[in-house]
Amino acid sequence: MDLGLMGKRVLVTGSHRGTGQIIAKQFSAEGAEVILHGLSEDQIAQARFEFDSTAAVWGDISTPDGCEQVISQLNALGPELDILVNNYGTATPGEWGRLESSQWIDIYQHNVLSASRLIDALLPQIKASEQGRIINLGTIGSTRPNAKMPHYYAAKGALANLTVSLAKALAGHNTTVNLVSPGLIRTPEVEAQYLRIAAKKGWGKTFQEAEQQITAEYFANPLARIATREEVADVVVFLASARASFVNGQNIRVDGGAVDIV
Repeated sequence: MDLGLMGKRVLVTGSHRGTGQIIAKQFSAEGAEVILHGLSEDQIAQARFEFDSTAAVWGDISTPDGCEQVISQLNALGPELDILVNNYGTATPGEWGRLESSQWIDIYQHNVLSASRLIDALLPQIKASEQGRIINLGTIGSTRPNAKMPHYYAAKGALANLTVSLAKALAGHNTTVNLVSPGLIRTPEVEAQYLRIAAKKGWGKTFQEAEQQITAEYFANPLARIATREEVADVVVFLASARASFVNGQNIRVDGGAVDIV
């Protein structure tokens, strides 16, 4: 299936590592021109080495100055941009009654304003594209939050709301805006964390041995496993494709059916 991504220019924020790097690699495999992003020059230097990419920008997009820095670097690379993937975000521990106002503000900067600032700055280029796409990375916690980390889930809920608002604001333009909301993702960090738990509970020595029990205990879903980074990336890439031209303003959950909201 031709996804119509050959030669399309894509910025994936937070693509210096983790799921963002896999998203960038999947776009590259489809022939897209990928622009990597990291928070620091050191981060992006390592990512370019691993990715073999020559197009990259860096800056802490949780701050206005960092966003301006990234925009300036993007403009130096050229005036065109077809696809913006707001993958960057972060979670920090916190509980009700123990969070300072500064922590609420900081998590909002990292998960909402990091995206909204780039959207505002890059919207003219994206609207000018014949295949303009904006894809935000959320979490199933935006509709099914936990008792802990309320500041994080509130911020991701705002990102979901932002996505629908922007889709409506772009009425009449050939630009779609969607949210991809994973549940638990099988990253190296997640594997290591749950393998330590599995060892203590006697569930097995490898992730493959322990995955079903880990899933049942910590992320129950009908498929009885945890999503890979590639499975999340594939959904992002499809939403950016020509094949998804009528999918707009949606929250696509990649959770194996964990959230049973129709």
